[in-house]
Amino acid sequence: MKYLIKQATVIDPTSTLHQQVLDLLIHDGKIVVIAPNIPSEDALILTFPNLHVSIGWLDIGVQTGEPGLEQREDLQSVTQAAATGGFTAIAVFPNTQPVVHSRTDILFFRNFAKHNLVELFPIGAVTWNTDGKDISEMYDMYQFGAVAFSDGKQSIQHAGVMLRALEYVKSFDGIIVNHPHDQMIAADGQMHEGTMSTTLGLPGIPRLAEELMLYRDLELLAYTQSRLHVQNISTANSVAMIRQAKQKGLRVSAAVSAMNLALTDEALDGFQVQCKVQPPLREWSDIYALIEGLKDGTIDTITSNHVPLELEAKMLEFPYAKTGAVGLETAFAVAHTALGAHYSLSDLITCLTQKSRTLLDIAIPKIAVGESANLTLFDPTKVWMFERQAIRSKSKNSPFIGKEFKGKVLGIIRNDQVMLA
Repeated sequence: MKYLIKQATVIDPTSTLHQQVLDLLIHDGKIVVIAPNIPSEDALILTFPNLHVSIGWLDIGVQTGEPGLEQREDLQSVTQAAATGGFTAIAVFPNTQPVVHSRTDILFFRNFAKHNLVELFPIGAVTWNTDGKDISEMYDMYQFGAVAFSDGKQSIQHAGVMLRALEYVKSFDGIIVNHPHDQMIAADGQMHEGTMSTTLGLPGIPRLAEELMLYRDLELLAYTQSRLHVQNISTANSVAMIRQAKQKGLRVSAAVSAMNLALTDEALDGFQVQCKVQPPLREWSDIYALIEGLKDGTIDTITSNHVPLELEAKMLEFPYAKTGAVGLETAFAVAHTALGAHYSLSDLITCLTQKSRTLLDIAIPKIAVGESANLTLFDPTKVWMFERQAIRSKSKNSPFIGKEFKGKVLGIIRNDQVMLA
């Protein structure tokens, strides 16, 4: 099959094609011609107003339901959601039933991904059943394709376990991914601790719950000289700590959720359960610091923080509703709209492409003749509304339904497969 992308602005700061308006001809999954004007011949033409093209985006830390929780999300629906959001690849957290904590579990995901539109990179569990106690067979999983190790939404609470995990992966230059959230400090907190939590009469989650664990993890990293990716930071002090750690030469990377760039705790006014997420939505001062962290390279990438939940788990009284929101289909639009003039389009695309792959040691695709097609098509200026009926995820728990955004994904191409959003 031939596909001809017409008059697309290439966004790839590492390429000489950056910012050029070009045609790309794809035949049998390979880019065969790149030129200012390619005759259509017998190719299927892909053309849109203000079309932009980049290498395919990768999201880190996606929650899926399969196996075991397919009522929330299965591998087919998460693929559809990712493709709609512009992602040609996703790194999947191990919080399924059973937990992804053996090479057999890793092979399950790798086999599914072989001929899938969206490539799935499994993240193996650090501990058996993500219970935070006994270290899993990480090296075994690494040999069979695990790109990193994490207990996912279950932060590693025990310092000794975290120390042993960092020491373990150092032997093969592996990566530990941890979301800093001290459960003893957070206790029964429901949202960010501040004026809004007081107004609503809800117990708060102090910034300290994140910052104390992050301080611990960075000290352990300095001691072990291993590798750490800090998933979804949310406070100004967290940005400052990671900045300092990088200046010291520690091998640390960091991510921020698109939701935490766009929304504050004010969004929970009226007990809006769809805005009950982890990390909690903080305050404007934190958002400003997160943006500065992106601009100076302290924060490496932006994530969707995709946590699908069935209606029965979410539509409850606020204290009983589960934490999380779907984000794959809106991550780019949310981040692009929130960042606006503060952050260039080129830098945003770099976050979603080169940086996300580099920190997981995943090969970076290229827009070049002879390369396999791995592309995201988008219009950075198109204004659109996110509507419930258009959601491809099985779960509809989004705080952005009915919201208007600037920046629309138009489709993805991976090898010889195409999906238009």
